[in-house]
Amino acid sequence: MPKALITGITGQDGSYLAEFLGAKGYEVHGLKRRSSSFNTQRVDHLYQDFHKSGAKFFLHYADLSDASSLAWCLADIRPDEVYNLGGQSHVKVSFEIPEYTSDVVALGTVRLLEAIQRTGIRCRVYQASSSEMYGSTPPPQNENTGFHPRSPYACAKVFAHCVTVNYRESYGMHASCGILFNHESPRRGETFVTRKITRAVAHIRAGLQDKLYLGNLDARRDWGFAGDYVAAMWAMLQQDTGGDYAIGTGESHTVAEFAEVAFAHGGLDWREYVEIDPRYYRPAEVDDLRADASKARRVLGWEPRVGFSELVRMMVDADMRALRHKLEGGIEAVGTVASES
Repeated sequence: MPKALITGITGQDGSYLAEFLGAKGYEVHGLKRRSSSFNTQRVDHLYQDFHKSGAKFFLHYADLSDASSLAWCLADIRPDEVYNLGGQSHVKVSFEIPEYTSDVVALGTVRLLEAIQRTGIRCRVYQASSSEMYGSTPPPQNENTGFHPRSPYACAKVFAHCVTVNYRESYGMHASCGILFNHESPRRGETFVTRKITRAVAHIRAGLQDKLYLGNLDARRDWGFAGDYVAAMWAMLQQDTGGDYAIGTGESHTVAEFAEVAFAHGGLDWREYVEIDPRYYRPAEVDDLRADASKARRVLGWEPRVGFSELVRMMVDADMRALRHKLEGGIEAVGTVASES
């Protein structure tokens, strides 16, 4: 039974990847940070009592800011595959906490790679790179496109990407970087603009919210379904050698388009509810991201299955179901929500 270790397993991507690997017969181990509140909602359904035989899903306390915890987990688990998905991933927030973002995203990757190298564990490594690294570089973007990051988060991801390539070339490590373009799902965090839009549709329909405040409506992104993208992560580590792959749909849509489709699916006109708040503009904007994923299609045989409109409708439906469940259960719903873009 192959073993996989996932950092960031409690996040959107980590939960889908854990499900994907579990279905393939992997023993899945995930790292979680210590918190005084529960933060495992996305993977609770995968939990099995480890006292019982046959358990294949395990969580361990560790942190990308703590090198010793990473080394201990690696030595104890001895995984065949390591997926580094952890880190502070909110672009807007990275402008407010740039030092922390850099420490966890950039140096956290160094700590993980160094722990693998020093312990001598022979495993394959996946590094979650980001389309935000391209920044102001015109689309379409692929593995050979130059980086021009426009946020502390993107700068940290460029470092993490480059240091992963360096460990691959310096030590012969089987390490691959997946340059994933925006990928969403009903499990997306509520502070991200896509989820705030779909959540607002549910709340406005229920009469619990009047307006949705957004920033740059003209920003264009290549949006796909996170559940599709974890298959590409796994496929990279099944290749004979490590490499870098851009993963996206090849289409880009504006934030305004996302809002239009989401509100229309809820039977609403987005223009009646969306207002601009300049406070949500970023200090440096990224105008247009669109993937050239031809290498992934050719080498990995990967194709996205869920299209843009289907993705948006999926997220709206999920938020409306969730709100209905809360209201039927007598739980007070949250009122007016402001959004960042």
